[in-house]
Amino acid sequence: MPLGWAVTQNNLGTALSTIAVRESEMARLDEAVIAFRAALEERTRERVPLDWATTQNNLGNTLSLLGQRESGTARLEEAVVAYREALKEWTRERVPLYWAGTQNNLGNALRALGERESGIARLVESVSAYRAALEEWTRELVPLRWGATQNNLGTAVKNLGEREGGGTARLSEAVAAHGEALKERTRERVPIDWAASSGGQGVAMMLIADRTNNGAMAETAFHQIQTAVEMLWSTEHKQWAAYFNEQLTEAQAIRDRLKGE
Repeated sequence: MPLGWAVTQNNLGTALSTIAVRESEMARLDEAVIAFRAALEERTRERVPLDWATTQNNLGNTLSLLGQRESGTARLEEAVVAYREALKEWTRERVPLYWAGTQNNLGNALRALGERESGIARLVESVSAYRAALEEWTRELVPLRWGATQNNLGTAVKNLGEREGGGTARLSEAVAAHGEALKERTRERVPIDWAASSGGQGVAMMLIADRTNNGAMAETAFHQIQTAVEMLWSTEHKQWAAYFNEQLTEAQAIRDRLKGE
């Protein structure tokens, strides 16, 4: 039963990757990659194109997670390839919401690559992928996914603004994108996501304040980042809390400089 075997390999990969999200070890992720690649031996594009695309997307998610936990870029490059394969069958016309989800996933992998590379090409590609996702993941249709993608877009544009230097246009786009995200990622509804988006907006505002010597904006940015740190530490999201804590130190230095302290 080759197709039944492939379905079970895909499901095994999904279970292994779900366990891996809750663990810090890499072994489960490696096992999941093996299972997804096994499924693709029978779940071919020619035979079952949409199922093939599903497994390619699942493979991309696992490789992306592996790439984030490892140094280097090889796994992230593989994830990008897998997502682009999935998009050959998960087209916008055929399955618009799946297409949008994979565009968002592709954006995440490209952004992670861009953060590890010196140029801006990957970051530009990630921004394009997020904007594509938002064409179908609309606020009316999938509000929280829309908010998550707006948040991702804000982070990618902020990274571009930092990398490009000089002006504040990209950073202002980042502030706006995070502001859009916060329309759905509210403190009452999704407090952790709210903290991440509010803190992300604060980081972009901090960079603008530094470049424009805007003391009032620096003060606002400091308090937004501080609130994010407090919320994330209290909920034990230590990785995010540590990132925003680093940004808080920088924000305090900028605020103090602009206040003349």
